[in-house]
Amino acid sequence: MGFFVKKISVFFILVTSGAAFAQGTLAEYKKAIALDSLFRDKVINSPSSFHWLENGLLWYVNNTSDGKEYLWVDPSSETQQPCFDHTALAKLLSETFDKEIDADHIDIADLKFDADMEEIKFIFDKKKISYSPSTNTLTIIDANPSDRDQNRGYWGSKFDETTNPPVMSPDSTMTAFIKNSNLYIKNNKTEEETRLSYDGAPGFFYSSYIKWSPDGKKIMAYKVRPGDDRKIYFVESSPADQFQPKLQSRDYLKPGDELPFKSPQLFLVDSKKHIQIPTDEFSHQFGLNRIDWREDSRAFSFEYNQRGHQAYKVIEVDALTGNLKVLVNETSDTFIDYSSKKYRYDVADGKEIIWTSERDGWNHIYLYDGVTGQLKKQLTKGEWVVREVIHVDEKNREVYFAASGLDKDQDPYFLHYFKVGFDGKNLTRFTKENANHDVTFSEDFAYYVDQFSRVDAPPVTLLKSSKYGKTIMQLQKADHSALLKEGWIAPEVFTTKGRDGITDIWGIIIRPTSFDPNKTYPVIEYIYAGPHSSFVPKDFRAYYWSMSSLAELGFIVVQIDGMGTSNRSKAFHDICWQNLKDGGFPDRKIWIKEAAKKYTYMDADKVGIFGTSAGGQNAAAALVFNSDFYDVAVSSCGCHDNRMDKIWWNEQFMGYPIGPHYAASSNVENADRMGGNLMLILGEVDDNVDPASTMQFANALIKANKDFELVTIPGMGHSSGGDFGERKRKDFFVKHLMGVDPPSWEVIYGKKTN
Repeated sequence: MGFFVKKISVFFILVTSGAAFAQGTLAEYKKAIALDSLFRDKVINSPSSFHWLENGLLWYVNNTSDGKEYLWVDPSSETQQPCFDHTALAKLLSETFDKEIDADHIDIADLKFDADMEEIKFIFDKKKISYSPSTNTLTIIDANPSDRDQNRGYWGSKFDETTNPPVMSPDSTMTAFIKNSNLYIKNNKTEEETRLSYDGAPGFFYSSYIKWSPDGKKIMAYKVRPGDDRKIYFVESSPADQFQPKLQSRDYLKPGDELPFKSPQLFLVDSKKHIQIPTDEFSHQFGLNRIDWREDSRAFSFEYNQRGHQAYKVIEVDALTGNLKVLVNETSDTFIDYSSKKYRYDVADGKEIIWTSERDGWNHIYLYDGVTGQLKKQLTKGEWVVREVIHVDEKNREVYFAASGLDKDQDPYFLHYFKVGFDGKNLTRFTKENANHDVTFSEDFAYYVDQFSRVDAPPVTLLKSSKYGKTIMQLQKADHSALLKEGWIAPEVFTTKGRDGITDIWGIIIRPTSFDPNKTYPVIEYIYAGPHSSFVPKDFRAYYWSMSSLAELGFIVVQIDGMGTSNRSKAFHDICWQNLKDGGFPDRKIWIKEAAKKYTYMDADKVGIFGTSAGGQNAAAALVFNSDFYDVAVSSCGCHDNRMDKIWWNEQFMGYPIGPHYAASSNVENADRMGGNLMLILGEVDDNVDPASTMQFANALIKANKDFELVTIPGMGHSSGGDFGERKRKDFFVKHLMGVDPPSWEVIYGKKTN
């Protein structure tokens, strides 16, 4: 009898414990999908953009507890007030457009004010409106304003060197044009044509992008030898406008493809002389760009990006002799981060050049003599990073910039704002608070709006004077009390040493609103390790997309910036070079293990990971190269072999020529090493990452007898999978990390009540 009672007691304990500690349940699913709505609009007084006017005034839209409030600010009088009577304007809009407009939710855009604030122009309901607050009158001045986005083309489209129209000389007396692959000019009065070049041919022709010198006496025209014409193809299986599928194609150069070669040529118009420019200094081109004449017509300059990205030059061509001068010669043993860190500004028509470089191991600002090409001064220096040059003030000889890493007691990714003189002196700081800052300067740089926040601290918005960095007035202070009432828990910033035992690795930990330290939580990492930036959020957010929703199911979700990502030292960044499979994983694994040591409710023996695009490559690589640690991965639209992806991104970090290191980093080539549970999500018409990359990985997994799931979504482009992909991702983690069969979708999403 005693034995029977003991067994019953044990059974009761197990059942009740299981119920108390259940995760991935129907209730948690319903809370997870409702979280975005629950948290939306629960943070007030947190405006997101600020607009300075030429008259020195500022306007912005504040999100109040009632709705939208349009405000303008006068720094000189230290006042702010509504831009207009919201009730009066709502009434006028309701009458004009014959629909009810709520005064607290007026949705207008592209506001413009006249100098005396007597007229406001804006876009409402796709129409351009003029409104006079003083007379309370409203006029539709354009019923069909142009849509700035409607002609936006595909990002990868091949540049057509033949489509530019004939180019008029500065005095309008002559026109330059291309005929039969060569350069001609025409006298606009007599219609007489003169041929200036004789060396153009269909395989090496003159481009129609011709540039006259400002004095009209010279022409820069360049010859082009076309490169490869590669396209990617995919079938849109379920188009909305027809029953049968459509075949689509896109221009899409890949690593190793032959690129166009440009050869700038100089022509003296009066003497009809053609001066050929030697190409020795720019013979191995990835790209030639920013071909511009000096304002005094003494020369033209251009930038040369060498194939492989280990050399980058600024070159000037003398307009009388055609002699070349290299003004800046940037080199690197690994790669030059030209797409994210390069900055150039020509001072006084090129007499000096402001330039950024990582040559001393950190991204900093340099001043060059634009005549001799000699370095004059390094303007910033130290173990910190210039993140962006904001403005060059030629008159006062100052450079405004954003930087991170100066404060050893702050997160090294926090943005702060500064200015420094051309002599490298008088470093002036505009922001100091321990937070991530976003600064918007007035047009004359006399004032600025400083909005700062952290992931655990909502934003404060201040108006400051540039002269002393003094706060003029507090514009807004965010209130997130309503968010806290919904159970919101701030992400925790966590840092530990990386693989070298020296370098701090930073990330965040997101917990569910139902967090209980007595439970055990599997860990899921959201990864994006693209070397072009850093990715862990630094600003306050109420909702962290899929991370918050996933956590709500009963997971601890983390995001980490490992080595190989940007915005730290050059050495930190160089880990990625010719080695994208690394993905910072040695640092990530240490980080998660150390977090689990501190928080024993984090189960570092059950770790999942997900990501999209480059993050999709990373997520799959977690199981291909790091299945000793990661158990489950969901990879969306990943580039699984860098030879299959876009040329500019992959050659920048993997280098040129295409060597064995590309195969070494390939998920496809190493598919037989994959361990754990993998789901691949693919957009059928992804024109960012070639869909064939995912299919080739799937093919290699099949050949290696690896079990995995493949989810292809009809009609979807480059994405994480949309709502369908989100559902599949949640279920996959619940099943394989928790060992729980997810509830049916019909029950979760309301199609059935039982």
